[in-house]
Amino acid sequence: MSDTTKILSSNIKRLRSLKGLSQKEVCATADIPQGQYSVIENGKVTPTIPTLEKLAGVFEVSLVEFFRTDDPQEAVNLPLMEKVKLLDQLGEDEREALLRIIDMAISNKKLKDNLSNLITS
Repeated sequence: MSDTTKILSSNIKRLRSLKGLSQKEVCATADIPQGQYSVIENGKVTPTIPTLEKLAGVFEVSLVEFFRTDDPQEAVNLPLMEKVKLLDQLGEDEREALLRIIDMAISNKKLKDNLSNLITS
């Protein structure tokens, strides 16, 4: 099995798990035969681009997510990404209020970090 196939199969399995889907549910939604999906997820075959496009639609990710490595700096946070997508559905006032809260939380974190650095130095 090539490194690329290992990465693809690992990420497909991870994304399915993060979404809380069974293989059967993925296959039904993506219109992929279950046997074909199983050998892809187990790393026995490399999926085609059209198959990856179908899976990306099911997992609501870009094709790039299938090629991510195990580097924690590159890890995808699907629950956070899904929440960010939902922000677009909020009204302008609600969206602005949430952004202010996020800005306040970031400012508080920076202030705490700066104070901590001053105390330890």
